[in-house]
Amino acid sequence: MRYPARLEHGSLLGGRYRIESVLGTGGMSHVYKAEDMKLPGKTWAIKESVATIPYESNMETEAALLTSLRHPRLPLIVDFFVPDEEGYTYLVMEYIEGQTLSDYHKQCRGKIPLEHMTDFVLQLLDVLSYLHGLNPAVIYRDLKPSNIMITPDYEVRLIDFGIARSFKAQHTEDTVKLGTAGFAAPEQYGTGQTDARSDLYGLGALLLYLMTGGTYTEWIQGVESSIRSDVPRTYIPVVRRLLRQNPEERFQTADEVRKELLRRPGITESNESTTLTISGGTRVIALTGASSGVGVTHTAIAISHYLERQQFKVAVIEMSPRSQSFARIQQVAQAGKPLSAGRQFAVDGVHYWKQSGRADILSLLGGSYQFIVMDLGSGQDQNRLEEFLRADLPIVVGSGAEWKQAEINAFVRSHHRYPRDKWIYCLPLAATDAVQRVRRTLNTSSVYGLPLHIDPFDREPQTDKVLAHILNHLIGQLPKKRSFFARRIKS
Repeated sequence: MRYPARLEHGSLLGGRYRIESVLGTGGMSHVYKAEDMKLPGKTWAIKESVATIPYESNMETEAALLTSLRHPRLPLIVDFFVPDEEGYTYLVMEYIEGQTLSDYHKQCRGKIPLEHMTDFVLQLLDVLSYLHGLNPAVIYRDLKPSNIMITPDYEVRLIDFGIARSFKAQHTEDTVKLGTAGFAAPEQYGTGQTDARSDLYGLGALLLYLMTGGTYTEWIQGVESSIRSDVPRTYIPVVRRLLRQNPEERFQTADEVRKELLRRPGITESNESTTLTISGGTRVIALTGASSGVGVTHTAIAISHYLERQQFKVAVIEMSPRSQSFARIQQVAQAGKPLSAGRQFAVDGVHYWKQSGRADILSLLGGSYQFIVMDLGSGQDQNRLEEFLRADLPIVVGSGAEWKQAEINAFVRSHHRYPRDKWIYCLPLAATDAVQRVRRTLNTSSVYGLPLHIDPFDREPQTDKVLAHILNHLIGQLPKKRSFFARRIKS
């Protein structure tokens, strides 16, 4: 560290933030834990740096950048102190409870459980997709274990944007080359301008690091023999492609990588190398309620059976931990028969999963389903919120009653920090004028009224017409396959 720390236990910053402890020290900054004296009990993280460090990104740039970002895997910025007479500057941000991925890796003695490793990578792809999708794209450039926080619920938070930059389309080369050795892409050492593919290289280096117990971050001779035995062999070609020296030969977007990891792959041998073959893919539709009792489960079931009638293989998952809806459906569907053991049962070819969690989702994503429909209920806990945000099609279900339409507006306002470009809004039993009113209020055309549909298991032509319009872009991406499940014979 070139510059000494200025703050210590008990120091008061800006007359408001009292320093409790040092959280970490890096090559260019110190990070402290601080108590908010104006909001008793509230804790923040404070990053201290010196503005005169001679490189293009400084604390003021970082503050402006982070303040503009809105994503659940990025820290919120709440305050910024411009450089003082000695050049010291401070960024006050959300304090994230947990430990770095580096510390967690050591805690696990180099063998992070496979389900957590996969989940961490998917979460990182989620936030990289958001950053790279901005205009201009934001390139993180320092994806390494010490810059990734893991919360007690195993959620990822990407921290320290000290060397992030906006992509400059007119530039052929970066002004400054920065990054951590071993995790930085070759172009960060002077061979070109960094872009989204540079972050994907960093992700590949990180994944290989985790797959080899912290031994390797680049693909060299003999690395494959060090890969953990429990890691799926199908990860190997994904990592090898991510770590290509030439950016043109890597995956081009985070979404491409995510789709490769979530598809059900098989391995075939070619003369030159092991290659990945893809059979189908899985799309996730997640439904959440703007309030309780608006018909989330009813709508999820209707969508699931509509997709099954289009000859897709479908699973519908109950994500509310205390819900008994699927248990009651099972009792009715299997009346007079012994109930199926476990949490899974089938109705008309649709597989129902009762009271499921994230581990179940990861398992199902690696299976043969073409669609997974998530019934998230109306709860707002972090896990369900993040499943909603990362879905291929997030659907908010609200009341069609005029006197309750304020609930859907309140729901959107309470989630204003998250990207909503993919969101769909469904209003069961809403009149045409009510739908138009909500469209104007939310400033989106993606609001649909759902007609009366007494039995969501059966076909209702008017409902099918609306669902066809909503789901058309997803259905067009997947090949239809005949279901192998026996249909119930209706009397």
